[in-house]
Amino acid sequence: MFEGHDPYLVALSVVIAILGGYTGFSLAARIRGTPDVSHRVLLAGAAAFLAVGIWTMHFVGMLAAPIPADTVYLVLPTIVSFLICALVVGISLFFVSIGEPSLRRVVSSAVLLGAGIASMHYVGIHGLAGRFAIEHDTPMILLSILIAVVTAYGGLRAFLARQDGIRLIVSSIAYGIAVSGMHYTAMDGMHFVPLADGPHHHAGGLAASQQILSVVVALLCFVIAAGFLLSLVPDPRRQAMAATAIDPVAGAAAGVAQASWPEQGLVTLPRPMSAPLGGLGQPPRAAPAPRLPVEGANGTHFINSADVRSVRADAHYTRVHDGTRERMCPWSISEAEAQLDPGLFVRVHRSHIVAIPHVTFVRKEGDGAIVELDGPSPHRVPVSRAKIAEVKARLGLARRHAQSAAGLGREA
Repeated sequence: MFEGHDPYLVALSVVIAILGGYTGFSLAARIRGTPDVSHRVLLAGAAAFLAVGIWTMHFVGMLAAPIPADTVYLVLPTIVSFLICALVVGISLFFVSIGEPSLRRVVSSAVLLGAGIASMHYVGIHGLAGRFAIEHDTPMILLSILIAVVTAYGGLRAFLARQDGIRLIVSSIAYGIAVSGMHYTAMDGMHFVPLADGPHHHAGGLAASQQILSVVVALLCFVIAAGFLLSLVPDPRRQAMAATAIDPVAGAAAGVAQASWPEQGLVTLPRPMSAPLGGLGQPPRAAPAPRLPVEGANGTHFINSADVRSVRADAHYTRVHDGTRERMCPWSISEAEAQLDPGLFVRVHRSHIVAIPHVTFVRKEGDGAIVELDGPSPHRVPVSRAKIAEVKARLGLARRHAQSAAGLGREA
């Protein structure tokens, strides 16, 4: 597959694809919980970086390949290949970043993302011109597309996992494998057929030499590297959110977060920062939120807090379970803790809040415990060791155990 290729440029092409994937996915991870205008900007930026990563990887790979020395690149097909790629990748990201990422959405997005990678490659190959014809092996075409789709699915699945830092790394690596794997598999099935004493074919269109392409690719490599480094710069708002989760008292004293809905003509509502549910000695907390916002396919919906069974942290946002299914909520786990009624909800784990009235089952498991919540689709939530006593007390189990111990003492 790599016969005749420059190994250093091959390695550079894979690294460029991974860096472009990391930058694009890190932007896509910030889409949820932002205003609609920011949605569009972040989605466009994520699609652009992912598309530039695909495009740059492709042409670094072409520079590494043993192609005829007189080859030129037609400008129009080259530009069209990038535009097609950016459009398809943008649609794919839209499917998984807006609304609930169901299995159908993820599969559809993976197919689109794989199609975007493949379309970029073959349209870009069509832009090669010289004293040769290009032939492709059909089995290798199908295999390259399959590799792109399968690895894209793995990358999207990793992107949608819970762990924020790890998911970006895994998804970007899978994305880099999808792009480079598809490219080099397709290149293995491509053959240059020399034309006997034929003219230099570039159909009279505007063309660029390999030297010009090298300059353009070098500039794009710089852009991707700069975007990657900028994506590593900590976001002050996320740092504040993390600090609040660690020190809830300081977070509550620091102030409140504002949420506004100007397009609906509603006044801004104060959103208190995190404070322990039911914590004593805390500043006066606002009235519990009667409803929770959840993201749907066609916008933001609201569900009654009485219908909520559990809340699970998902990176900087949460997933709310109503007894039937989980839905994405733009609040962080700390915001949810601050907004929910402490008389009904308990944070049983750093990543989980449960509604005590809906607990139907509790069991010791390892160092901690698990509780089961009722509903048409019962589900279980882990309880950390430090929270077992509080959960038992809220369920009335501590008092019952104390009475049993006292009875045994009297009998002795």
